Formats: sequence, C-alpha cells, structure tokens
Amino acid sequence: MPADPRERRVVVTDDGPVLLSGPVELVLPDGRQVVSHRPVTALCTCRRSRRYPICDTSHRTKTRATREPE
Repeated sequence: MPADPRERRVVVTDDGPVLLSGPVELVLPDGRQVVSHRPVTALCTCRRSRRYPICDTSHRTKTRATREPE
C-alpha cells in the first residue's frame, strides 16, 4: 500500500488479477462505472469472473498447459 493515501498503486501479477490500491472507480468500455471502496481491489484479466471486472478468483480453476522440457 502506498504511504501517501492520495497515491494509487497498480500491481500486475503473473497468473491472476491486477491489484489496485483503493478506493477506485472503474469506467468500463460501455460507460458503466464500478466503484470499489476496498483497500485493495483485484481487477479480473481473464474475463472468467462472474463479478467482472472485479476478480472472484475464477481464474484458479483454469488449467495451464505445461511445456515439454527441451
């Protein structure tokens, strides 16, 4: 969390959501606005969330193809 409450922090994770320090207001492509007053909001990047654009951890059920060792 940023030291100054006026600052916002965005953390991009490898296998999950983008984490936003809050509160935040999100404006969707269709013009709808979503407000989150949480200290940290997880923004869905896989579009599996039933609460999109807020992550509901649905990405955890995704199975990932493994690479064959070379």
